[in-house]
Amino acid sequence: MQQTLHKLAVELQDLATKGAGRLRRCGFGIAIMLRLFRHARFFARGSGVNGSVNAALLLAASNMLLARAADTQPDAAITLTLLESRRQQQAAAAKNAQVFYGFQFSDRAAESGITFEHRIVDDAGKTYKAAHYDHGNGLAVADVDGDGLLDLYFTTQLGTNELWRNLGKGRFENITAKAGVGLPDQIAVTASFADIENDGDPDLFVTTVRHGNHLFENLGQGRFRDISKDAGVDYVGHSSGAVFFDFDNDGLLDLFVANVGVYTSNERGRGGYYIAFPDAFSGHLFPERMEVSILYRNLGGRKFKDVSKELNLRDGSWSGDAAFVDLNQDRFPDLYVVNMQGDDRYHENQGGKGFVEKTAAHFLKTPWGSMQAKFFDYNQDGRMDLFVTDMHSDMTKPQTEQALNFRLDIEKAKSEPYCAIQWTEEYLQGSANNIFGNAFYENLGKGKFVEVSERLRVETYWPWGMSVGDLNADGYEDMFVTAGMGYPFRYAINSVLLNERGEQFLDSEFLVGVEPRGRQRIEKNWFTLDCDESDKTHELCAGKTGKLVITGTLSSRSSATFDLDNDGDLDLVTNDLNDRPQMLISNLTEKKRVQFLKIKLIGTKSNRDGLGATVTVRAGGKLLTQYSDGKSGYLSQSLLPLYFGLGDATKVESVEVRWPSGQTQTVFKELPIGGMLQIIEVKD
Repeated sequence: MQQTLHKLAVELQDLATKGAGRLRRCGFGIAIMLRLFRHARFFARGSGVNGSVNAALLLAASNMLLARAADTQPDAAITLTLLESRRQQQAAAAKNAQVFYGFQFSDRAAESGITFEHRIVDDAGKTYKAAHYDHGNGLAVADVDGDGLLDLYFTTQLGTNELWRNLGKGRFENITAKAGVGLPDQIAVTASFADIENDGDPDLFVTTVRHGNHLFENLGQGRFRDISKDAGVDYVGHSSGAVFFDFDNDGLLDLFVANVGVYTSNERGRGGYYIAFPDAFSGHLFPERMEVSILYRNLGGRKFKDVSKELNLRDGSWSGDAAFVDLNQDRFPDLYVVNMQGDDRYHENQGGKGFVEKTAAHFLKTPWGSMQAKFFDYNQDGRMDLFVTDMHSDMTKPQTEQALNFRLDIEKAKSEPYCAIQWTEEYLQGSANNIFGNAFYENLGKGKFVEVSERLRVETYWPWGMSVGDLNADGYEDMFVTAGMGYPFRYAINSVLLNERGEQFLDSEFLVGVEPRGRQRIEKNWFTLDCDESDKTHELCAGKTGKLVITGTLSSRSSATFDLDNDGDLDLVTNDLNDRPQMLISNLTEKKRVQFLKIKLIGTKSNRDGLGATVTVRAGGKLLTQYSDGKSGYLSQSLLPLYFGLGDATKVESVEVRWPSGQTQTVFKELPIGGMLQIIEVKD
């Protein structure tokens, strides 16, 4: 083991002295080697080896590399040339595709009026270290003021979260101050909307890193008040995704909060954030750093109670998110919890009285570095399939190096060979039941799943999460997958995976104008160093004077898909790391006739949002099924109408809703193609 570490140190030193030009020609920031150093250090620690001497060599080599980074930043022109090659590959591969891709997205952020810009803590920038802050932030969508238009809430680490009211026609106004939901410098992570008291207004829950989670009651007309402490949900820790679902079917939405694990020290940085441990990504090796996720029961009256222990849902995974579904069709939603450093966990609901972990009974192997999970019916068989993105398996030194020039065969391949080289079984904590890459589980019925990610061609590189929706309105739901690392890594693409009739997915991001980004913008000024004063000891200032501007590549984290401009097709909104959002507006309705149906559910006996309901639309001889879970993208939950693309169907024969209450309701009349159908649960 010590020989392995020594060899890596020598390789890094060689790169520092000889390899800068080669890496620059590949469009690759040399400061990435700092992260490779971190991985090597974790490798030594996980193997029980005292690698202090070799660690010192590695650190010295990494510092040499960092000192040269200012001269060897990614060459945007070279990167764009490599992206053009990928576009040509994608166009050639699509010639025989059985799916419509003749439409385009265009970024209308400037026209929207939205001026929000995500701001990072220094651990993701000036003092970059391999830690969970680079996972970024979520965004959530809901009609907060009841005007029928969907509004946007963006979260950030430093600065202020912002709520933008939809004015119609693609324009927005900032109502953060009026709403009272800014949370300045609270190191937020994400947000979820849900109606916790069934009064018709979406309430807002926001998670943070050690600044306390916040629950805002919607007072109407776009105004909120913070009720976190009184509600009993003001937990202080390393919280991440939050999922509202009614686990006991009492008509009140309960709350699951995913807690990652202890990855920060007690030392504070600029803006009040807690500085991350240098070995943050080895946290799963230290039992004392485990931080159990929390299940809250909604008691009514805006009160919640932690019932995790009582209901046997003590999940200590390094989890950033979760998804729910009624897998066994007993009306009680089950919970799938992703683990970014180990095995995912599937918890089966026992009639609202408790949970039992039954992962192995349904999912024989799960991804090792999971970020998000989403249940949806990809092949129109009426059963909920499962897609899980795996980011961390892509973060090895061997694969990162081989993927420098955007090689499609590397980015679309599983990462197991590379992980086996870099990480020990002790670090992985046993890998026999893991997949190293994205996983797609096709539901065969009766609780049986088969993993088909390679057949469906859904492997992506450095993925965070996905937004699922029928982007071309052909009746089959597609996926938009956010990806990329930002500084100090090379650029990585967001993926658009168009569903080819439930047989496979077609890589389409270049075909539909998502890549390259508008105005071919792939990088920005990430931070500025003062090499004469405050930053003169910074590694990047070695041999420099004056102001030094460091660039970094752009990358997306969370996203949402909905009909932003109300023209009948689905648009995309992103929350990007250390940058402004993208407002990707589709022109599908200008390219073809679009038949669609939007459905808004209003529960009466069930929760008012209709979360946990299964909706089946019969149109043109097909059955289209969606499960209402509100999961809109990486980390976040939104309140959006269900959108059904109808393909060539000219009428909708019926809509069936299986409510969480157990009632089945079928609508036959007044079914508006090209409009919104509101379905109110019939009272007993």
